[in-house]
Amino acid sequence: MKQRFSPSWIALTLTFWFGVGSVLAHITPPVVLLSEQDAVRGMTSGATKFFVREVRLTAEERNTIRQQWGWPAEEDLYRFYLGRDASGQLVAAVIFLTEFTIHGPVRVAVGLNPDGTVKDAKVVELTEETLPWLEVLLKQNLMQDYVGRDSRGTFALGERFTVAHIDNMPQFYGQIVASLMQRAAILFDVTVLKRPGKV
Repeated sequence: MKQRFSPSWIALTLTFWFGVGSVLAHITPPVVLLSEQDAVRGMTSGATKFFVREVRLTAEERNTIRQQWGWPAEEDLYRFYLGRDASGQLVAAVIFLTEFTIHGPVRVAVGLNPDGTVKDAKVVELTEETLPWLEVLLKQNLMQDYVGRDSRGTFALGERFTVAHIDNMPQFYGQIVASLMQRAAILFDVTVLKRPGKV
């Protein structure tokens, strides 16, 4: 027996599919602000040797991160780029983390000192749509507010941005960048330094 579809059902189906298409088309093309290679070199100045350290979180490490910081750490694999000096001492580690938002992904490179404190951070990739929102904060050196902090520090958006006349969207994306910086410090603490978590 042939199944018949009413004109209203067909119209509803087409509306749904065109609606999905327009939502998917809403994400604008990526804008690369800095290559990964340049980010690693810039944040590991003084290093003469470079290594990649891949880490897979154990169930215990995931549990620690979730309980202590409230972050689910859903990725299977995280990759640190380690810069060492001629004697083999760690100069800095760099990790790239991405947050996926309704307006597209925001990718950040975070440089960490050997003690786990933030050395530097750069937004390396975002979308055309999010660029104007973050540009407002990047021009005011947003990331410098978090240099020197470790995973136990506060990574809330600073008062100079929250009390200023800055719209909600720049504040929202500024908080995303700050959160990615803290996540980098958390991963370094838990997987490389093997610290037990918050004190």
